[in-house]
Amino acid sequence: MLRWQQGSVLLGLMFLLVLTFLASLAIGSVSIPPFQLWGILMGDHQPLASTLVLQLRLPRALNAMAVGGLLGLSGTLMQVLLRNPLADPYILGVSGGASLGALGAMLLGAEGIFLSFSTFGGALVSILLVFVLAQKGMQWSSSRLLLTGVVMASGWGALIVLLLSLAPSDQLPGMLFWLMGDLGYAGSPWPGLVILCVVTLAILPLGRSLNLLSRGTLQAMVLGVSVRSLGWVLYLLASLLTSVAVMSAGSIGFIGLITPHVLRLLLGNDHRLLLPASVLTGAILLMISDVLARTVIAPEQLPVGVITVLLGVPVFIFLLRREGRS
Repeated sequence: MLRWQQGSVLLGLMFLLVLTFLASLAIGSVSIPPFQLWGILMGDHQPLASTLVLQLRLPRALNAMAVGGLLGLSGTLMQVLLRNPLADPYILGVSGGASLGALGAMLLGAEGIFLSFSTFGGALVSILLVFVLAQKGMQWSSSRLLLTGVVMASGWGALIVLLLSLAPSDQLPGMLFWLMGDLGYAGSPWPGLVILCVVTLAILPLGRSLNLLSRGTLQAMVLGVSVRSLGWVLYLLASLLTSVAVMSAGSIGFIGLITPHVLRLLLGNDHRLLLPASVLTGAILLMISDVLARTVIAPEQLPVGVITVLLGVPVFIFLLRREGRS
């Protein structure tokens, strides 16, 4: 794809991102007309409407943007690392380890930076275990990593159920709601947005190496790519992105799986375009899902993770059937 075409695709996604962001501010159990929303964003103080938009919906929309982008980019990195369209931080157990670390910290009463370190530590332990257990000699293959990750995810799931069974009854509803993926109690969106921007800018220069890696390990090595080092970098970055997403909103599935898969079908396999496109598309999808979570049974709210699964399962089945026919 020509450079100007890549630029037009990214500009189109940015425009759609802005529209989705404004829609997420305007749509809810109480709708805000466009002219009224514009006045609020321009500083027109309207007591009830301003509080609703600026204090409730704006942080939630920014969190949805950050978490969706984190998961979209993480899924793209995992899929190119394993050269498998089924690869995803949740399937490979990274999010399970992060969730286990976060729930354990919650039971101990940890907050703030300690909760963050516990979440990232759980993701990092999961990565190390997957890599160590998947090795045969000094080598590992994508199939061994995928199978080991699936087994680890099952193990983390069992330990999470154990923690939930030991949790005090007053903490259990909140932990369950968070575990299903919830943006309602997310904290400040700025750490997630900053980490997303920094990692995206850092990984963009590796687009050519990712293109070579996606064609095969041997070909990448022949053309000068340090496959083992690049694999560790991709896994660590994907785990960092996943742990930040889990820390912000709990376990939200299918965004990291569907986003890169659909983009490859539409845009091809050039990761110089796929990486930023996955960030923008993941953010758009999660903001749309969050709007649905707030409006389907309004004024009650659903966990956004429920919406992503309900939307993701039929899309994924369609993609699998489409590939099978082709």
